Amino acid sequence: MKKVAVVGGGMAGVAAAYYLDRGAAREGLPLEIAVFESDRRLGGKVRSVEAGPYRLEAGPDAVVRYKPWFLDLVRELGLEGEVVGTRPAKPAALIFKGGRGHPLPEGLNVVIPSRFGPLVRTSLLSPLGKLRAALDLFLPRGPEGDEPFGAFVQRRLGREVWDNLAAPLTGGIYGGDPYELSTLAAFPMLKELERRHRSLVLGSLLAMRRRRGNREGGSLFASLRSGLGRVVEAAASATERVDWRLGAPVERLDYDSGRWHLFGPWGAEGFDALVLALPARAAAGLLAPLDADIAAPLTEIPYGDTATVTMAFARDGFPEVTGHGVLIAAGEGARARGFTWLSQKWAGRAPEARLLVRAYFSGTAAELDEAGLLDAARADLERILGPLPEPEGHWVYRWRAGMPQYTVGHLERVRRIEAARARWPGLELIGAAYRGVGLPEVVRDGRDAAARLLELLPLNP
Repeated sequence: MKKVAVVGGGMAGVAAAYYLDRGAAREGLPLEIAVFESDRRLGGKVRSVEAGPYRLEAGPDAVVRYKPWFLDLVRELGLEGEVVGTRPAKPAALIFKGGRGHPLPEGLNVVIPSRFGPLVRTSLLSPLGKLRAALDLFLPRGPEGDEPFGAFVQRRLGREVWDNLAAPLTGGIYGGDPYELSTLAAFPMLKELERRHRSLVLGSLLAMRRRRGNREGGSLFASLRSGLGRVVEAAASATERVDWRLGAPVERLDYDSGRWHLFGPWGAEGFDALVLALPARAAAGLLAPLDADIAAPLTEIPYGDTATVTMAFARDGFPEVTGHGVLIAAGEGARARGFTWLSQKWAGRAPEARLLVRAYFSGTAAELDEAGLLDAARADLERILGPLPEPEGHWVYRWRAGMPQYTVGHLERVRRIEAARARWPGLELIGAAYRGVGLPEVVRDGRDAAARLLELLPLNP
């Protein structure tokens, strides 16, 4: 009987355990799987909360449809009937700049305009800013190597497109300082568009035309009626060979005679393979006594804090809001990255007479305590909408070092990690720190790690 340990019960670890279980059943492989999670619950930042008549998410609230791996898991679990798209609403989102909200130009390719018509008409850019963006049609290709994403966008489209459009959108995805993101790690498809088409806007137009088939029901984003946490629950319930050990931290590792040995306050146990589904620095702490070459690049991956503040208001007396939310441009004096009108974006999140609003914080602003986050959220919301009634309820969730930052050089760090990992049979490193921060990417990470181990384990005596 082979044994696999998965350390970390977030979405990546849950996916790895699920696909190990399914694969072992399919191939008739005798396999025991143990998941060690230091918390008393599974899911990590994926946490759906029911609070009276409200349903909210403590962490991510959506996945994109054009990255299929999370929704593939949803279908495997028989939850496709729960999948919902965003409510129809135009404009879907606004960017708060210069004291008012501006609609996003239509036809964005991730964070880049794909059509000059909406770019010409947008109120987010001055006439000079629009002329500078139009130079994208004539500029030569840039360098092939990595560069900060802010430098990439400004080189192609100018400072105004970066400050007023791309930076607010990128900060809402990755947090931290969006300028310093690695273009090759965070947005490789945009770098490839420049290489193939020279003009970023024309290349984005072609890419958007190909992608339209993935916008099922006209919605780019998807969630579940009962919340994304339902996927974690269903995956755990669907496994037969997995021992889910909650409140079971792993404090030390050893490797001897082809087996991994785990130690914690619960005792010690040996395994044939090991999946570390942990933040990079936590993985480094366990591996450092065994291999400095793998621990060093793991510690070089920076992380930033994130936080969410959700507030419930009576609609009566609350200012009228449109679309799904508002992002805040740099230089507006706000601490929040933006706000989502949750009950307008998703059906079933609040009674009709109530509005559920969520603020998102990252970077230094997310280091505030709970009271400070609530005060900052209310102050920034009033900056956008004017005087507000008292919220009828509020929920604050803080994620210390919750978001890996893909800074320039990230792909090289991951290459060094993988080269060192290859020296350790049966070791897998998965999660948001390596190949994508979104839920689809971490599910794919868990699935791929499971496939590699299912191929390796029968070969080992």
